[in-house]
Amino acid sequence: MGFFNKLRTDGSTYDGQGEERRGFIDVIQYNGDPDDLVWKFPYNNLSIGAQLIVNKSQEAIFVKGGAVCDIFGEGTHTLSSKNLPLLDKLINLPFGGKSPFVAEVWFVNKVIRRGLRFGTPTPIRVVDPRYAAAEMAIPVRAHGDFSIKVTDSLLLLNEFVGTQHLFTTDDFVEKFSTMVVQELNKNIKKYSREENISPLDFPEYAPEIADYIKQALIDRFSAYGISLEDFQFAHLAPNEDDPIVKELYNNRIESVKERERRQIQGFTYQQERQFDIMETAAGNEGSAGGMMGAGMGMGMGMGIGTAFGRQMQQVSQSINTMQAPPPPPTAFAPYYLYVNNSQQGPFDLPTLQTLASAGTLTPQTLVWKQGMTGWAAASSQPDLISLFGSTPPPPPPVMP
Repeated sequence: MGFFNKLRTDGSTYDGQGEERRGFIDVIQYNGDPDDLVWKFPYNNLSIGAQLIVNKSQEAIFVKGGAVCDIFGEGTHTLSSKNLPLLDKLINLPFGGKSPFVAEVWFVNKVIRRGLRFGTPTPIRVVDPRYAAAEMAIPVRAHGDFSIKVTDSLLLLNEFVGTQHLFTTDDFVEKFSTMVVQELNKNIKKYSREENISPLDFPEYAPEIADYIKQALIDRFSAYGISLEDFQFAHLAPNEDDPIVKELYNNRIESVKERERRQIQGFTYQQERQFDIMETAAGNEGSAGGMMGAGMGMGMGMGIGTAFGRQMQQVSQSINTMQAPPPPPTAFAPYYLYVNNSQQGPFDLPTLQTLASAGTLTPQTLVWKQGMTGWAAASSQPDLISLFGSTPPPPPPVMP
C-alpha cells in the first residue's frame, strides 16, 4: 500500500519515455496505484486548454515553486486563466489559445487508508501502580494498525510538499508510525497511573487503552489535515521473559491459590485476621482476655468458621450470666459488642483498640456496658470516640 507515490520528476519536463512527451500535456489524469494516498503527475509542461480529469473521492492540487495554488474537485475540468486565478497571479497566464505554463499537479485520494502498522521498537517500561513506591517498572510490548483519511488536502500538501523536495512512501509511513509510538509511550503510562491498572492486566484492557491512545493522537494527526479513523492493538502485553514479570505472575498465582484455600476451608481473609486479633486479645490480662482465651480454645477444638462463631456466642452468653463487680468510679468499664449477629465480650480498652484497628469494631458497631439502658452505636460513646481517629458519622438507630 502506498502513501505518497515515490516517483517525482523534480522540475523535469520530459521523462525520456517518448517524443510525444516533449510537447505540452493535453490530458492530466490520475495514473497511480489505487492504494497511493497522494500521487504526483509525472510531467509539469502543461498548457491552457488541457483537460484535467479528477476521479471520485479525489482532489487535484496545482503547486508552483513549492506553494499550493489551486485545487480542483471531482469531475472533468478545462484549464483556463479563469479557473486558475492564483496560478495566474504568479505567472500571468494569457487568455485564449494553448499557452504553456509550468506547474506540478498532485492528486490526493480522500478515501480511508487502512492497515498502516505500528510497533514498539523497544519495550515501554510502565511502573505498576501497586508498587509505585518501589518504582517497579514492567516492560510492555505493543503493535497494531491504524487507519487514516485525508480531510484537508491543502493542509497536507502545505505541510509536506512545501517543506520537503524529495520524499518516499516509506518516509511518510515512518513519520506517522513514529508519531503513534511517541503518543503510545507517553499515554500508556498515564492511563495505567490514572486508572490504577497494572501492566499485567493490559491485555484485558486493550480496547479501552486503544481508545485512550486514539484520543491523544487525533489532534496531532489533524495538524497535517488527516483524521485518525481507527486505532487498535494486535498485541499489548508485558514481556513474559522479563524476570520481574515472571515474579509478579508467580505472586499472582500464589495469591489465587491462597484465596481458593480459604474458600475451601470456609473462612475469608478478614475472618482469619479477626481470628488473629482475638488470639492476641486472649493473651491480655483481665477477665475479658481470660474469657476470650477460653473461647479461642473451644473454637480451635471445633474448627474455624461457623463452629467458632457458635462457640464464641456460647462463651459470650455464659459471660453475661456472671455477676461482675461494679467498676471503680474512674476505671474504664468494659464493653460488650454485637458482631455477626452475636453478643461478644466484655472487652477492655486495649482489646477494643486492637479490634478497632482491625476493622472489627467500627463507629456503627452496637455496644453495651453496665449502666446503659440499651445497645447503642460505638460512635455515641464518649470514651470510644478516640478509637476511630476522627469525628465519626451520626450513629444508626439504636437496636431495640
